Amino acid sequence: MKAATVKQIKDELSNLSSSELVELVLRLSKFKKENKELLTYLLYEASNEDGYIASVKTEIEEQFKSVNTTNYYFIKKTARKILRITKTYIRYSKKKETEVALLIHFCLELKKVQPSIKHHVTLQNLFNRQINLIEKAIATLHEDLQYDYNLELEKLLK
Repeated sequence: MKAATVKQIKDELSNLSSSELVELVLRLSKFKKENKELLTYLLYEASNEDGYIASVKTEIEEQFKSVNTTNYYFIKKTARKILRITKTYIRYSKKKETEVALLIHFCLELKKVQPSIKHHVTLQNLFNRQINLIEKAIATLHEDLQYDYNLELEKLLK
């Protein structure tokens, strides 16, 4: 089965009644956890972005507390998993401010991990890639926000 284009789907959805749309959305939410998470964000959390960022930051902290620090292999695997989940939450929001705030928080938590990531090339590269992404995202923001986030980034890099 070949998937329809976004335009075709949009045209078809515009022809449906509201009850049919509700039925389709509920059916869609049953298939993947990501669909349900996105719907949850759009319905409940999109109106309160600060609360959303705070809850995701709390989740990131909890996940970093459970990192197995016996060797760098486990730290690396867990850090990548946490980053993948963080990127998913960023994708739900689509706001650069949210992206910058969550990536800075991820990097802060990664930097706190003991033993230090400075002694492992792969983890240091992961950290550096996120710093580059943060810098690119900051460049697209308003000047006031750029200044604030650049201060946070400087603190992170010290």
